[in-house]
Amino acid sequence: MAYTNIPSVNLADFISDDPKRKEKFVQEIGKAYEEIGFVSLSNHFLSDDLVKELYKEVKAFFDLPLAVKQKYEIEGLGGQRGYISFGKEHAKGKKEGDLKEFWHFGQEPTDPDQLEEEYPENVEVKELQDFNKTGMEAYRMLEKTGIYVLRALALYIGLDEHYFDQWVQDGNSILRPIHYPPITSEPKGAVRAGAHGDINLITLLMGASTGGLQVLRKDGEWIDAIPKEDELVINVGDMLERHTNNKLRSTIHRVINPPKEEWGKPRYSIPFFMHPKSSMKLNCLEECVNEDNPKQYEDITAGEFLHQRLVEIGLIDKK
Repeated sequence: MAYTNIPSVNLADFISDDPKRKEKFVQEIGKAYEEIGFVSLSNHFLSDDLVKELYKEVKAFFDLPLAVKQKYEIEGLGGQRGYISFGKEHAKGKKEGDLKEFWHFGQEPTDPDQLEEEYPENVEVKELQDFNKTGMEAYRMLEKTGIYVLRALALYIGLDEHYFDQWVQDGNSILRPIHYPPITSEPKGAVRAGAHGDINLITLLMGASTGGLQVLRKDGEWIDAIPKEDELVINVGDMLERHTNNKLRSTIHRVINPPKEEWGKPRYSIPFFMHPKSSMKLNCLEECVNEDNPKQYEDITAGEFLHQRLVEIGLIDKK
């Protein structure tokens, strides 16, 4: 099927008490992820009010003077928390830095004593009283939405519905508010976000409805991903593609520069990168290995894979 837009699915089907509606959602999202790796999702757990509040806080942060923002760029964390300045990150295999600056909120575990790993603390923005509180409220609602999506995918693969729960609850997930500033001169080979696949299990994206997001179809054509305003765009990341032995697809995508007449407008988007705990094994699942699709990948943990990829995209130095 040659998609002209990404398929739309309704989470209310999955959490209804109707087994037929639940199965319909499982099949719709599973097939979409086999074919194009992206869906837009309605009836998620983010309220309109929380979305508005988050955008207000995010815009207020990026409007702060550069010297203030740079106070929150913490050396030695590999960009895991706090502020990451303009042009610091690039797509794998590219030298040009992407035309964006961003912030990272990370996990605040419910019971740190039960975790094998320590997460860095979130960075508190002193100038904005509600920035951190609002960011973490959105983090929790996106995490909750992602857990339900992974439950549907577990059923689609033939696993126990709650297979992923233990790995993603208190997992190493990141909420990343991004600011793409107005473009002031012809970019030399740089785009707002170069063509890339995501590292994690799944990505839940707010703000794609402002335009610019494109997805690479199986036949090599780029298509615009155009969700409705209240929908999240959710895509498969490389960890899940690897774990399912390429059954579910981590599709290459990019954020293109707008037409010249819109260069003066900033763009904001807020992806939630759903990562498991570092100890999760990403070994190819038995359910996804057969004669037609033999095992494609070496065994690796989520932590090892993440480290490799952070080196490749320039956020941490090779050790």
